[in-house]
Amino acid sequence: MTNHISHWIGGKPWDGVAERHGDVYDPATGQVSGQVDFASPDEVDLAVAAATDALAEWGRISLAKRASVLFAFRELVRSHAGEVAALITAEHGKVAADAAGEVARGLEVVEFACGIPHLLKGGYSENVSTNVDVYSIRQPVGVVAGITPFNFPAMVPMWMFPIAIACGNTFVLKPSEKDPSASLLLARLWAEAGLPDGVFNVVHGDKVAVDAILRHPGIGAVSFVGSTPIARYVYETGTAAGKRVQALGGAKNHMVVLPDADLDLAADMAVNAGFGSAGERCMAISALVAVDPIGDDLVARIKERIAGLRVGPGHDPKSEMGPLVTGPHRDKVASYLDSGVRQGATLAVDGRAHPVIGGAADGFWLGPSVLDHVTPSMSCYTDEIFGPVLSVVRVPSYSAAVSLVNESPYGNGVAIFTSDGGAARRFVSEIQVGMVGVNVPIPVPMAYYSFGGWKESLFGDTHMHGTEGVHFYTRGKVVTSRWLDPSHGGVNLGFPVNT
Repeated sequence: MTNHISHWIGGKPWDGVAERHGDVYDPATGQVSGQVDFASPDEVDLAVAAATDALAEWGRISLAKRASVLFAFRELVRSHAGEVAALITAEHGKVAADAAGEVARGLEVVEFACGIPHLLKGGYSENVSTNVDVYSIRQPVGVVAGITPFNFPAMVPMWMFPIAIACGNTFVLKPSEKDPSASLLLARLWAEAGLPDGVFNVVHGDKVAVDAILRHPGIGAVSFVGSTPIARYVYETGTAAGKRVQALGGAKNHMVVLPDADLDLAADMAVNAGFGSAGERCMAISALVAVDPIGDDLVARIKERIAGLRVGPGHDPKSEMGPLVTGPHRDKVASYLDSGVRQGATLAVDGRAHPVIGGAADGFWLGPSVLDHVTPSMSCYTDEIFGPVLSVVRVPSYSAAVSLVNESPYGNGVAIFTSDGGAARRFVSEIQVGMVGVNVPIPVPMAYYSFGGWKESLFGDTHMHGTEGVHFYTRGKVVTSRWLDPSHGGVNLGFPVNT
């Protein structure tokens, strides 16, 4: 018997019969663990209708009441964090510690959204002209939607819906069909926290559901995280339908290591950032840029650390890296090892030979892998592999490293490892990337700053969470008011000016 996973619409599980379904796998065994209903446009219509019905009431609720629901939701997620993490491990495959960390980082945005009374404060100018005052306010967009990826089934949705809901919007979530269960547990926790029915809805599915959301006239804004080709499609389709869209795309994140860096620290961080969550992170380090003459030494230290990594099922607390999410994805990632060698790279570490401890033979396994002497023309460098493959590019100088990064079409995250403060400061200024780490390999900002890249890593003008997230889910309004003295009079058709 497999688990049946369906939609959440209007404050309760959907009780209809789906025409299409998808299989959900346990990546550690390769076996089907569940079946998820795929939404047709009719189910998307139901979710949008429920969100529309709830909008007027939720938008009128006071900021204090909204904040109290957010606080209650935060406490419920904290108390059920282990359950959410277990669902992530069961369907995504990431190890328990990584899944727990995902929930914790998502909770940071919930906590940020709890401060919505302060975040929505406007401005006020008194007597800008005689007896004229001007003030600004921010009001909700309306019904908004989020389309989220498989690699963070709890955290990425929590980058979106806490802020959207806190701002007075209602929300329709379309999570990845590969690991959908965490979203339903979050929906139940919202209901328990006192969120009115219809404010938060979940529809599962594939491109049919995505297109229905992007073209639905009742949805005012869409947030998306995924690959660059799909992000571009979401942005172009959604904006053509008159929607506000923020679409975060793919990445090829570089880690530049200068010769003066602490190489033991750099090797530790390259392994952590390259192979955590089996490399299935949009902020994973996938291109290690070694500035001469440290390449051989750095690769040797990385190989030593990889040899000791324990690969196994996510539910085993001793496992440090789990399987990939599906069999086809594992095979695609592994194919870059062969193509890299054909194109001239050296296979320094072949993850296909890495031992798997405690995992079933049919699991979607690929151990940490390293391609050395990679050049910018190779597909293992140009493509977002999204798996445990680290490409080592050797460059002769700092300037060559900066040029390499800036010539990439992606601009999501980058890191520099150095002991030279002047070089780090110069790097921060010169690099054309949205998020920069200095001796920090994965520079994901805290919730009160905003997340997002440059170039083909972002379509739209607004990053996620932080102040920019509040602005995305609200519209600014400026009010100019005059309360006249009772003694006023006369008609003047001239253009109003200050006197």
